[in-house]
Amino acid sequence: MTLKPALFTLALAGLLGTASATAADAKPATDKDFVAYDQPLIAFTHATVIDGTGSKAARDQTLVIEKGRITALGKSSKVKVPQDAKVIDAKGKTLMPGFVMVHEHMFYPAGGVEYNEMSYSFPRLYLAGGTTTMRTAGSMMPYADINVRDAIASGKTIGPDMDVTGPYLNGPGLPIPAVHVLSGADDAERTVNYWSDEGVTSYKAYMQISRDELKRAIDTAHARKAKVTAHLCSVTYREAVDLGIDNLEHGFFVASDFVKDKQPDACPKGTGVADSLAGVDAKSAEVKSLMKDMIDHHVALTSTLTVFETFVAGRPKAPQGALDLMLPEVRAQYEATWDKVKNGKGRISPETYLKLARMEKQYADAGGLLLAGTDPTGYGGVVPGYSSKREVELLVEAGFGFEQAVKVATANGAKYLGRDDNVGTLVVGKRADLVVIDGDPAKNTSDIEHMPYVFKNGVGYDTQKIFDATRDTVGLH
Repeated sequence: MTLKPALFTLALAGLLGTASATAADAKPATDKDFVAYDQPLIAFTHATVIDGTGSKAARDQTLVIEKGRITALGKSSKVKVPQDAKVIDAKGKTLMPGFVMVHEHMFYPAGGVEYNEMSYSFPRLYLAGGTTTMRTAGSMMPYADINVRDAIASGKTIGPDMDVTGPYLNGPGLPIPAVHVLSGADDAERTVNYWSDEGVTSYKAYMQISRDELKRAIDTAHARKAKVTAHLCSVTYREAVDLGIDNLEHGFFVASDFVKDKQPDACPKGTGVADSLAGVDAKSAEVKSLMKDMIDHHVALTSTLTVFETFVAGRPKAPQGALDLMLPEVRAQYEATWDKVKNGKGRISPETYLKLARMEKQYADAGGLLLAGTDPTGYGGVVPGYSSKREVELLVEAGFGFEQAVKVATANGAKYLGRDDNVGTLVVGKRADLVVIDGDPAKNTSDIEHMPYVFKNGVGYDTQKIFDATRDTVGLH
């Protein structure tokens, strides 16, 4: 059947109108849609405040934000609320600093040795999970990370302020196509200088680096006013300390120092490292000596309990909200592996996990600077938006008081990054980067999971709207 020209025109117009309406209804959310509060003057009243210094939670507090800065903080009975302020009654809520996480990535495991860049979802999800400042800890696509960092800094997109780490510094042995293989110390120097010129602000050495390559990388980075961290295996922690490293990743979960027949510049084969860590005595002179050496040389240690938890039988699955964020194929891969771990095929025993987690507190108690990160790698399940909150919960499980765990995840990271004059604690004069929690996590740690709003630079974002807009994106873009 054919339509007369006039009827065809009307029918086509109707179809186009319907398509336009559908397209309008399906229009993706913009960053502006996530903003809940952007008034220049905001006052939270009657809040519980955990300020990030490690001090106990303060009750019935008023916090005033003006033009993105904290201008008043104290007892509600003593702090005058400005007349023109947008008043938020925070009774029953807790305010904490935005997290400063230092082992984050802009990529996510997509299966096998492939890692997809998450330049759309991750900046928004990190922010929705309370992270307002972060350092990447190794990059698969450094230019993408640099450009995202700059877009956030210029206000073109939302996300945490970022310190970008360059591409992995690693020798032969890692079967990941996106990772450059160093050919020696000269190549390490060239790589560091090249990426410093491109705008990278830190570096990360990886498992198969040699001592000569690591030494040259450290010296070159320091000459460029940048720091170096590492996930090590071929080089021991003590060797890296002697070479001048600034930071070591993953607590003591990857330390090869306790492997008895460790060969120079070689990562122990098979389960050598895992077996040595399972047998190590946390209270031994050997462990205490290593910790003292690290502390004496001002080496920071990064806790990433979130990723190691995924390799332990009996630990909880990623929360439903995190699962909803994953691309269905990526979620299926994660759940299949998690089922295997659940059935007793984890790489780490529950006893070894808890011992190594508690060694992180032991390091902090001895005077070491402990930092926090989440590391969204492994086989998946560590998802920005949820992982930062989980890291704090796991620090509490490891023995920290809640306020001390918050300090590790906020003030300590800001100190290491040299940003502590601006972020990391809730103090008058600092930037208004803070999270709003429904409940009192100092009394009930799991309340940290209820975080309806995150403020960065005084602008408050509705976290649920961000989550809704990023469903099925993790693993895709």
